[in-house]
Amino acid sequence: MQLERILQKHGFGTRKECRTLCWDGRVAVNGQPCDQPFADVDSAGLVLTVDGVDWPYAEFATLLLHKPAGYECSRRPLHHPSVLSLLPLPVRQRGVQPIGRLDEDTTGLLLITDDGQLNHLLSSARRKVPKVYLVTTRHAVDREQMERLLGGVVLNDEPGAGRRSRLRNRRARELRLTLTSGKYHQVKRMVAAAGNRVEALHREAVGGLFLPDDLQPGQWRWLAAVDLEKLGLSG
Repeated sequence: MQLERILQKHGFGTRKECRTLCWDGRVAVNGQPCDQPFADVDSAGLVLTVDGVDWPYAEFATLLLHKPAGYECSRRPLHHPSVLSLLPLPVRQRGVQPIGRLDEDTTGLLLITDDGQLNHLLSSARRKVPKVYLVTTRHAVDREQMERLLGGVVLNDEPGAGRRSRLRNRRARELRLTLTSGKYHQVKRMVAAAGNRVEALHREAVGGLFLPDDLQPGQWRWLAAVDLEKLGLSG
Protein backbone atom coordinates (compact mmCIF):
# COMPACT_ATOMS: atom_id res chain seq x y z
CA MET A 1 0.00 0.00 0.00
CA GLN A 2 1.29 3.49 -0.77
CA LEU A 3 2.60 5.41 2.21
CA GLU A 4 0.26 8.35 1.63
CA ARG A 5 -2.77 6.03 1.76
CA ILE A 6 -1.57 4.44 4.99
CA LEU A 7 -1.09 7.87 6.53
CA GLN A 8 -4.55 8.92 5.43
CA LYS A 9 -6.08 5.73 6.83
CA HIS A 10 -4.43 6.49 10.16
CA GLY A 11 -6.00 9.91 10.41
CA PHE A 12 -3.19 12.20 9.33
CA GLY A 13 -5.33 14.20 6.93
CA THR A 14 -6.22 14.23 3.26
CA ARG A 15 -4.03 12.54 0.66
CA LYS A 16 -2.56 15.94 -0.18
CA GLU A 17 -1.80 16.69 3.48
CA CYS A 18 -0.18 13.28 3.90
CA ARG A 19 2.04 13.87 0.87
CA THR A 20 3.15 17.16 2.38
CA LEU A 21 4.03 15.42 5.65
CA CYS A 22 6.39 13.16 3.71
CA TRP A 23 7.88 15.88 1.55
CA ASP A 24 8.53 17.97 4.67
CA GLY A 25 10.58 15.15 6.20
CA ARG A 26 8.17 14.52 9.09
CA VAL A 27 7.59 10.79 8.43
CA ALA A 28 9.67 7.68 9.11
CA VAL A 29 8.88 4.06 8.24
CA ASN A 30 10.15 1.52 10.76
CA GLY A 31 12.62 4.10 12.01
CA GLN A 32 13.89 5.15 8.59
CA PRO A 33 13.02 8.62 7.25
CA CYS A 34 10.87 8.46 4.13
CA ASP A 35 10.02 11.50 2.01
CA GLN A 36 8.37 9.50 -0.80
CA PRO A 37 4.58 9.47 -0.29
CA PHE A 38 4.06 7.05 -3.19
CA ALA A 39 6.48 4.43 -1.84
CA ASP A 40 4.93 0.96 -1.43
CA VAL A 41 5.04 -0.08 2.21
CA ASP A 42 4.38 -3.50 3.74
CA SER A 43 1.87 -3.08 6.57
CA ALA A 44 3.02 -6.23 8.43
CA GLY A 45 4.78 -5.10 11.59
CA LEU A 46 4.79 -1.53 10.32
CA VAL A 47 5.50 1.33 12.70
CA LEU A 48 5.02 4.83 11.35
CA THR A 49 6.71 7.77 13.01
CA VAL A 50 5.12 11.16 12.46
CA ASP A 51 6.68 14.22 14.09
CA GLY A 52 8.62 11.93 16.42
CA VAL A 53 5.60 9.93 17.63
CA ASP A 54 5.35 6.21 16.85
CA TRP A 55 2.11 4.83 15.41
CA PRO A 56 1.92 1.04 14.94
CA TYR A 57 -0.12 0.07 11.89
CA ALA A 58 -3.67 -0.96 12.83
CA GLU A 59 -6.32 -2.10 10.36
CA PHE A 60 -8.87 -0.87 12.90
CA ALA A 61 -8.37 1.58 15.74
CA THR A 62 -9.70 -0.14 18.84
CA LEU A 63 -8.76 1.17 22.24
CA LEU A 64 -9.65 1.18 25.90
CA LEU A 65 -10.19 4.48 27.70
CA HIS A 66 -10.43 5.06 31.44
CA LYS A 67 -13.37 7.44 31.27
CA PRO A 68 -13.35 10.21 33.87
CA ALA A 69 -16.48 11.92 35.13
CA GLY A 70 -17.62 15.03 33.27
CA TYR A 71 -17.43 13.68 29.71
CA GLU A 72 -20.17 12.61 27.30
CA CYS A 73 -19.97 9.50 25.13
CA SER A 74 -20.97 11.32 21.98
CA ARG A 75 -19.36 12.78 18.89
CA ARG A 76 -21.71 15.76 19.31
CA PRO A 77 -21.90 16.43 23.07
CA LEU A 78 -24.52 18.80 24.44
CA HIS A 79 -23.41 19.86 27.91
CA HIS A 80 -19.93 18.44 28.55
CA PRO A 81 -16.80 17.65 26.51
CA SER A 82 -16.80 14.51 24.40
CA VAL A 83 -14.72 11.55 25.59
CA LEU A 84 -13.19 11.65 22.10
CA SER A 85 -11.49 14.95 23.01
CA LEU A 86 -9.22 12.89 25.28
CA LEU A 87 -7.74 11.13 22.22
CA PRO A 88 -5.02 12.36 19.83
CA LEU A 89 -6.28 14.07 16.69
CA PRO A 90 -5.18 11.28 14.27
CA VAL A 91 -7.21 8.75 16.26
CA ARG A 92 -10.28 11.00 16.27
CA GLN A 93 -9.95 11.61 12.53
CA ARG A 94 -10.25 7.88 11.89
CA GLY A 95 -13.94 8.20 12.79
CA VAL A 96 -13.82 6.24 16.04
CA GLN A 97 -16.82 6.17 18.34
CA PRO A 98 -17.62 4.75 21.78
CA ILE A 99 -19.07 1.25 21.95
CA GLY A 100 -22.21 1.91 23.95
CA ARG A 101 -22.46 4.84 26.32
CA LEU A 102 -21.59 5.66 29.89
CA ASP A 103 -23.43 8.53 31.57
CA GLU A 104 -21.57 11.81 32.00
CA ASP A 105 -20.95 11.10 35.69
CA THR A 106 -20.09 7.40 35.23
CA THR A 107 -16.42 6.45 35.20
CA GLY A 108 -14.39 3.44 34.15
CA LEU A 109 -13.80 1.16 31.19
CA LEU A 110 -14.97 2.46 27.83
CA LEU A 111 -14.17 0.81 24.52
CA ILE A 112 -13.76 2.98 21.42
CA THR A 113 -13.33 1.80 17.82
CA ASP A 114 -13.77 2.46 14.12
CA ASP A 115 -14.53 -1.24 13.60
CA GLY A 116 -18.25 -1.31 12.82
CA GLN A 117 -18.55 -5.10 13.16
CA LEU A 118 -16.95 -5.11 16.61
CA ASN A 119 -19.19 -2.26 17.69
CA HIS A 120 -22.25 -4.19 16.50
CA LEU A 121 -21.22 -7.42 18.23
CA LEU A 122 -20.54 -5.76 21.58
CA SER A 123 -23.73 -3.71 21.38
CA SER A 124 -25.94 -6.65 20.43
CA ALA A 125 -28.30 -7.78 23.18
CA ARG A 126 -28.19 -11.28 21.69
CA ARG A 127 -24.51 -11.65 22.58
CA LYS A 128 -25.19 -10.98 26.29
CA VAL A 129 -21.67 -9.69 26.93
CA PRO A 130 -21.42 -9.16 30.71
CA LYS A 131 -20.50 -5.73 32.04
CA VAL A 132 -19.35 -5.31 35.64
CA TYR A 133 -20.09 -2.14 37.61
CA LEU A 134 -19.03 -0.97 41.04
CA VAL A 135 -22.03 0.86 42.50
CA THR A 136 -21.88 3.23 45.44
CA THR A 137 -25.32 3.86 46.93
CA ARG A 138 -26.67 6.71 49.02
CA HIS A 139 -28.02 4.41 51.74
CA ALA A 140 -26.83 1.08 53.09
CA VAL A 141 -28.14 -1.80 51.00
CA ASP A 142 -30.44 -3.97 53.09
CA ARG A 143 -31.53 -7.57 52.54
CA GLU A 144 -34.84 -6.57 50.92
CA GLN A 145 -33.07 -4.42 48.32
CA MET A 146 -30.61 -7.21 47.56
CA GLU A 147 -33.47 -9.67 47.06
CA ARG A 148 -35.29 -7.26 44.74
CA LEU A 149 -32.21 -6.73 42.60
CA LEU A 150 -31.45 -10.45 42.46
CA GLY A 151 -35.07 -11.35 41.76
CA GLY A 152 -35.52 -8.84 38.96
CA VAL A 153 -36.78 -5.30 39.22
CA VAL A 154 -39.41 -3.98 36.81
CA LEU A 155 -38.56 -0.79 34.95
CA ASN A 156 -41.38 1.57 34.01
CA ASP A 157 -40.76 1.39 30.27
CA GLU A 158 -40.59 -2.44 30.31
CA PRO A 159 -43.52 -3.59 32.40
CA GLY A 160 -43.46 -7.09 30.96
CA ALA A 161 -40.06 -8.14 32.24
CA GLY A 162 -37.83 -7.75 35.24
CA ARG A 163 -34.15 -6.92 34.96
CA ARG A 164 -32.11 -9.53 36.79
CA SER A 165 -28.47 -9.22 37.65
CA ARG A 166 -25.57 -10.86 39.41
CA LEU A 167 -24.31 -8.87 42.33
CA ARG A 168 -22.22 -8.99 45.45
CA ASN A 169 -22.56 -6.75 48.49
CA ARG A 170 -19.01 -5.47 49.08
CA ARG A 171 -19.65 -2.97 51.85
CA ALA A 172 -22.76 -1.41 53.38
CA ARG A 173 -23.01 1.11 50.52
CA GLU A 174 -21.21 -0.74 47.72
CA LEU A 175 -22.37 -3.33 45.22
CA ARG A 176 -20.61 -5.10 42.39
CA LEU A 177 -23.29 -5.51 39.74
CA THR A 178 -23.04 -7.58 36.54
CA LEU A 179 -25.45 -6.96 33.65
CA THR A 180 -25.75 -8.48 30.20
CA SER A 181 -27.97 -5.75 28.78
CA GLY A 182 -27.61 -2.00 28.55
CA LYS A 183 -30.64 0.24 28.71
CA TYR A 184 -30.73 3.99 29.30
CA HIS A 185 -29.61 4.76 32.88
CA GLN A 186 -30.26 1.10 33.63
CA VAL A 187 -28.16 0.67 36.79
CA LYS A 188 -29.46 3.88 38.32
CA ARG A 189 -33.05 2.97 37.53
CA MET A 190 -32.67 -0.56 38.87
CA VAL A 191 -31.23 0.65 42.16
CA ALA A 192 -33.95 3.30 42.42
CA ALA A 193 -36.62 0.67 41.76
CA ALA A 194 -35.16 -1.40 44.60
CA GLY A 195 -35.53 1.56 46.99
CA ASN A 196 -32.08 3.17 46.99
CA ARG A 197 -30.08 5.67 44.94
CA VAL A 198 -26.79 5.54 43.03
CA GLU A 199 -24.21 8.05 44.23
CA ALA A 200 -21.32 6.84 42.07
CA LEU A 201 -21.01 4.34 39.22
CA HIS A 202 -17.80 2.83 37.85
CA ARG A 203 -17.51 0.20 35.10
CA GLU A 204 -14.77 -2.29 35.91
CA ALA A 205 -15.00 -4.82 33.09
CA VAL A 206 -16.55 -5.82 29.77
CA GLY A 207 -16.56 -9.56 29.21
CA GLY A 208 -13.28 -10.80 30.66
CA LEU A 209 -11.48 -7.53 29.94
CA PHE A 210 -10.83 -5.50 33.08
CA LEU A 211 -9.76 -1.89 33.46
CA PRO A 212 -5.99 -1.95 34.07
CA ASP A 213 -4.94 -0.77 37.53
CA ASP A 214 -2.21 1.42 36.08
CA LEU A 215 -4.47 3.27 33.61
CA GLN A 216 -5.42 6.60 35.15
CA PRO A 217 -8.65 8.52 34.41
CA GLY A 218 -8.37 10.15 31.00
CA GLN A 219 -5.65 7.75 29.82
CA TRP A 220 -6.08 5.21 27.02
CA ARG A 221 -4.25 2.34 25.33
CA TRP A 222 -4.57 0.25 22.20
CA LEU A 223 -6.23 -3.14 22.49
CA ALA A 224 -4.10 -6.11 21.51
CA ALA A 225 -5.44 -9.34 20.02
CA VAL A 226 -5.32 -10.99 23.45
CA ASP A 227 -7.51 -8.20 24.84
CA LEU A 228 -10.10 -8.71 22.10
CA GLU A 229 -10.20 -12.42 22.93
CA LYS A 230 -11.13 -11.56 26.52
CA LEU A 231 -14.31 -9.90 25.30
CA GLY A 232 -15.71 -13.37 24.64
CA LEU A 233 -17.10 -12.77 21.16
CA SER A 234 -15.89 -15.98 19.53
CA GLY A 235 -18.43 -18.55 18.48
